[in-house]
Amino acid sequence: MRNGRNGRIWTGLGRLGAPLALALACGAPTAAALAQTFAGATDVVEVEVPVQVVKDGQPVRGLTAADFEVYDGRKKQAITGFHVVDLAAPAAARAAAVPLAGRRQFLLLFDLAFSDPKSVVGARDAARDLVIKGLRPGDLVGVATYSAARGPQIVLGFTSDRRQVDSALETLGLTSGSGQPSDPLRLVLAPPGKGADQRQLAGRSLEADAASTGALLTRDILGPQLAEMNKETGRSDQKAAVTALTRSYSDLARLLGAMPGRKQIVYFSEGFDGSLLTGNAGTSSLISGGEGGGRDVTSDPALASTDESFGSTRSVNDVERMLEELRRADCVIQAVDTGGLRAGGEQRGGARVGGKDSLLTMAKGTGGELYQSSNDLAAGVGAILERTSLTYVLSFQPEKAKTAGEYRKIKVELKGAARGARLAYRSGYYAPRPYPQLNPLEKLFEASSRLMGGAESGSIGSAVLAAPFRAPGGLAWVPVLIEVDGPTLLAGKPQGPQPVLPVEIYVYALDAAGAIQDFLFQQLGMDLAKVEPAIRQTGLKFFGHLELPAGEYSVRTLVRNGTSGAFSLRVSPLTVPDFAAGPVLLPPLFPEPAGRWLMTRESPRGAQVPYPFMAKQQPYIPASRPALAEGREVPLALVGYNLGPGSLKAEAQVLTLDGKEAGTGGVRVLERESGGGSGPDRLSAAFTPPRLAPGEYVLRVTVSGEAGSAGASSAPFVVGAASAAPPAAPPASPPASQ
Repeated sequence: MRNGRNGRIWTGLGRLGAPLALALACGAPTAAALAQTFAGATDVVEVEVPVQVVKDGQPVRGLTAADFEVYDGRKKQAITGFHVVDLAAPAAARAAAVPLAGRRQFLLLFDLAFSDPKSVVGARDAARDLVIKGLRPGDLVGVATYSAARGPQIVLGFTSDRRQVDSALETLGLTSGSGQPSDPLRLVLAPPGKGADQRQLAGRSLEADAASTGALLTRDILGPQLAEMNKETGRSDQKAAVTALTRSYSDLARLLGAMPGRKQIVYFSEGFDGSLLTGNAGTSSLISGGEGGGRDVTSDPALASTDESFGSTRSVNDVERMLEELRRADCVIQAVDTGGLRAGGEQRGGARVGGKDSLLTMAKGTGGELYQSSNDLAAGVGAILERTSLTYVLSFQPEKAKTAGEYRKIKVELKGAARGARLAYRSGYYAPRPYPQLNPLEKLFEASSRLMGGAESGSIGSAVLAAPFRAPGGLAWVPVLIEVDGPTLLAGKPQGPQPVLPVEIYVYALDAAGAIQDFLFQQLGMDLAKVEPAIRQTGLKFFGHLELPAGEYSVRTLVRNGTSGAFSLRVSPLTVPDFAAGPVLLPPLFPEPAGRWLMTRESPRGAQVPYPFMAKQQPYIPASRPALAEGREVPLALVGYNLGPGSLKAEAQVLTLDGKEAGTGGVRVLERESGGGSGPDRLSAAFTPPRLAPGEYVLRVTVSGEAGSAGASSAPFVVGAASAAPPAAPPASPPASQ
């Protein structure tokens, strides 16, 4: 993964380089462009309910929608959607293939307020071992910390990239870093090659924390100091610290509740004094009285306190409110007592009393477990993985609109359930709030959760083209062209005398193991007073690029209206070839007339290479979703490497989306431009589609020469009514938050 790159463009047309500007010369919109329409948005709210059915510790397979009943409050709901996510199936091995509601999500949460620094070192190593050895490729992992001074901090968003998780763990405990991450969604922290330095730096930082008595330890690592404080003052401070913790975790739960699916919070902590919840009646509690010793508070009515004997009502209420928020957010705490994970096996004397009791309370209150060693953790998480390997995702649509933010309880029943079968599912859902009411972190998690899992969706119509070109340095230069429908993008536009529409574009390339090899973020500020007519009539087309090594990728593209929250998610398979291995033919490209789109491009960044889309020494813009008419010849550009000498010919085959042959069509090679030693060979050609019913198809082109086949490649296109515009994915409101 290369250094992340992002930028902002606050102009109507963006910044265009000279070669590209020639290809983007504005012209009058074509009739086809004027006629473009996309599917509209919908106000229907769909509630997804992931359900796991377990018997004797094993998932129950083979159930159908007819086996379940879902209730919203007391009213039975019709199940409108049903699918099975079996993580044991071979297809689930590909990280991006599993719907988010059925993905396992683990948040590694490190409590710095109620932990000794050396125990945090041991916890970090145990977490790294868990991620490397215990979790599966499709599992999403996030990293967070909690401290008294800064509250909960999201270090890394939920990602399938194990290298980024390792980087987050390496830098755990650093009090200062290199600045804000270049990735706004916090899915990428650092490029490869930095790990060793970060690990050494993080280790030095944590060891320094363990030895220091300075401001950081006094402020954040409270546990050792609380054990040595005057008990009366210490208990008051502990209650305040517990109140702060419960409020922070309640806020964190509400944030995580916006994400679909169950969240397993692996909570590394030594816990707070459990007697705050249960009291210590019947024990001999001493308050230090200086050199003269102390007095027994249980025998001195003047010093005895009700909450010390029977527990603090306030602390009990604070903890219960926190646990209720976690349950509502479908979060399960798997508590790990880090006292047993101390670096080097060291055990600190005078550890806080009852820390395990408070951890057990938090775990049991959310349906989790308490683990007291790294061996317990590995075995326990293995059992969790087994129980959660199969998920039934049920969907229903509430009949009446709910008040924004209202919490609704749900119940799931299994008809004819076998004796001993247990169901695990979320206890309810929050009615969606309007996008402008979400805070920045909620918007961040909404975008990152969409990008890291799930099928194509959204109410904004869009289409994506990505094509790899050979470049110096061993990485392919991959242009990414995104076409965005104007009317659906403008839905919910900002109002006012000088409205500016913020448009966010995120592109992430995930390899087969789920690692993010490169990403692109761009924020556009569209001055609607100047560009709204052009956007509404034609649409927006964005030109960016990625830099990738050879391999197979899933390119996940999210376009979001920053005012309304409307979005488009597209998932595009991409093969980056080994250009030195033999003949390579890129996907067929269909040049389109100038002036069809309002064009903009990324801010200059990364390697600068010559503009790749050229034919007869002239630049062109290829269509991301070619729209063809039956029997009408259109220009076709074929680009390849190592195609061999001499003249070349091409053959076409048209396939349906399920791979069946639909016709041949005709391809004529008109001219060949040799790329010399390192540049590509460019073939100017023409393609005539055969007689086809309206719909979506795949064009497969095979090029051959004097030495035989020089390669084959494919690209999608549409015909007839389906070609009116790039598609909006199945329109749907964001699922109701958990």
